[in-house]
Amino acid sequence: MKIRKQEALEYHSKGRPGKIEVRSTKPFFTSRDLSLAYTPGVAEPCLEIKKNPDDVYKYTARGNLVAVISNGTAVLGLGSIGPEAGKPVMEGKGVLFKRFADIDVFDIEINTTDPDEFIKTVKLLEPTFGGINLEDIKAPECFQIEEELKKSMNIPVFHDDQHGTAIISSAALINAAEIAGKKLEDLRMVIVGAGAAGIACAKLYVQAGVKKENIAMFDSKGHITKDRTDLNKYKSEFATEKKYASLEEAMMGADVFVGLSKPNLVSKEMVKNMAPNPIIFALANPDPEITYEDAISVRDDLIMATGRSDYPNQVNNVLGFPFIFRGALDVRAKAINEEMKMAAVKALANLAKEKVPEVVVKAYGNVEFSFGREYIIPKPFDPRVLWKVAPAVAKAAIESGVARRKIENWFEYEEQLKERLGYSQEVIRAMIHKAQRNPRKVVFPEGEEERIIRAAYDVAVHDKIAQPVLLGKRENILNKIKELGFDSKIFTVIEPERDEKLEKYADEFYQLRQRKGITRREALRLMKQPNYFGSMMVRFGDVDTLLGGLTQNYPNTIRPALECIGVKEDLGLVSGLYIVIINRKVYFFADTTVNINPTAEELAKIAISTADTVREFDIEPRVAMLSFSNFGSVKHPETLKVKKAVEIVNEQRPDIILDGEMQADTAVVTEILNSEFPFARLKTAANVLIFPDLNAGNIAYKLFERITDASVIGPVLMGMKKPVHILQRGASVNDIVNMTAIAVVEASKHESIIT
Repeated sequence: MKIRKQEALEYHSKGRPGKIEVRSTKPFFTSRDLSLAYTPGVAEPCLEIKKNPDDVYKYTARGNLVAVISNGTAVLGLGSIGPEAGKPVMEGKGVLFKRFADIDVFDIEINTTDPDEFIKTVKLLEPTFGGINLEDIKAPECFQIEEELKKSMNIPVFHDDQHGTAIISSAALINAAEIAGKKLEDLRMVIVGAGAAGIACAKLYVQAGVKKENIAMFDSKGHITKDRTDLNKYKSEFATEKKYASLEEAMMGADVFVGLSKPNLVSKEMVKNMAPNPIIFALANPDPEITYEDAISVRDDLIMATGRSDYPNQVNNVLGFPFIFRGALDVRAKAINEEMKMAAVKALANLAKEKVPEVVVKAYGNVEFSFGREYIIPKPFDPRVLWKVAPAVAKAAIESGVARRKIENWFEYEEQLKERLGYSQEVIRAMIHKAQRNPRKVVFPEGEEERIIRAAYDVAVHDKIAQPVLLGKRENILNKIKELGFDSKIFTVIEPERDEKLEKYADEFYQLRQRKGITRREALRLMKQPNYFGSMMVRFGDVDTLLGGLTQNYPNTIRPALECIGVKEDLGLVSGLYIVIINRKVYFFADTTVNINPTAEELAKIAISTADTVREFDIEPRVAMLSFSNFGSVKHPETLKVKKAVEIVNEQRPDIILDGEMQADTAVVTEILNSEFPFARLKTAANVLIFPDLNAGNIAYKLFERITDASVIGPVLMGMKKPVHILQRGASVNDIVNMTAIAVVEASKHESIIT
């Protein structure tokens, strides 16, 4: 991807300069908040920490805070540009920590090239941080700095330029060797580049199983051999008796080439002369030692990785450091040791062999990935890396004796890691866990759509929450399943026009609608449409629930369900609910999709339906009936309608905590409720917002979705006799999976009510 200079400069300078900021994690609005956050309240945790220093992890952010520290002597491919010039890179590293593992970072640039001064400075910072990430420090000083800090500090110290590349490329090497049909101990390897990354890679490869005597390492002066007198102690470790006069000679018959040096060092001829099924890791970035195009032009049995995202098998350090630190911090490890690094290697190698989720496919332009020559390590944007690597590292820390805290429930820990990627995932995971206890048959009327097939595969195989039934042209669906590499036995595929139940469904529909303008012929025609056929499957109990609407507008999807299934008699009304998650808070908006201008009685029914639905998420509803008036401050037919709805709900369902009419800010700000309206039944901010009409509800959720960073899930359809749910047009596979979980839970609840 070509980035223009001006684009890059504007990205870093527009608005608030830089890429990071500090935000308060506690309320800070009132003088009381100030007294708690600072003086006099702050004295209490200070005194507790004085009594027990480990309480610093309980009362401060230290346990989730990492320092990214550099002196700017080896910044990316820019060289020794100094601490100020290196700061944008360190800020960027902080962004990666936060984005991929929810770790907070202070970047610290130290103005010294003296290793002893650097070491002393970092040691003095220990009380502030849970871990230290050393960055962009030139070799050989980086080795000395890390060694001394690891000896003297009681928190993890990790030089990512060394170990990050080593860990990711070791995982890639393990898998590449397997694909090539070779054993690690038999590999003859050439490494070009004897700096921080090169030395660390060689060490970890040896730990993984490569024999040290089979490694030929080159620096800028040639092959590192025992007769050279210019070697530091780090290079000397890989000096060999055998001598190669040139890189060309070393490459003859070599199994593996690892480049951590500079562009254009390897020729096509060298690649031709390597052993069968050669492995090339050309990791100089942005320009590798040999281009991908040149390498594959001369060998079709090649397995190649680079540091670039535009070629297969990117060796990207972001696959390592966030998750290694996450695991280390969560067990309060004293260090990141060899066992923890190797645990990360194995976790990454194993993850590459698992089926790639749709979210990764989508992030990379809908390109499919499967374990093989062009996919030997996971992609950087694969969310599973967090909950695969971090637990592996944490377990290794515990088993190797460097952890000060044990994790007892690993399943719960994995769930907590998933929660770090977004609160919406926690809300939906609760539904997924419920659905897993009682999977149901779910019919998807748009069964020919790729996203539907992918989601159906996920809910059947990965989450195990549903038995999917796909409607559409049988041949088209089976061909698409085959293209995607899925097992067709997982799915039930039905072509409505040819199904034996078509006539039966048409007869039933004719009986239902014959006095509403439907003839027998029209009934048969409609029943050939997947939406009608699927709705009738739900009516007859041939499936438990329906999920549709991916490619059609809302009315065309809901109409067949209303005509075939109908509305609950005791309710007499269908309404729509959206789940809106923002800043790790969850809200439920209703009605957002169905009722244009509900009466007071209808508003009351919507509020009751919504409150009952929210309880299915294991959340206690606190309901606000919204208006432009606060408890009678404005007299108008619209505000009186809402006031009457409040009275109806309080009379019919006093168990629901509900009040109104009230303005939106009153509803969601506890301080306003308590100070201005102490009489209100709501004592804390509402989490359920009932809008007075469809205009308000629809506008509100769409604004949240488009102009904030909120996650919006839905719509959840409430009030049907049997569970049916409508997808947003263009919903992602993730959205479809989430809605399937909601539908399955509702179907289970419906059955228990009938039973």
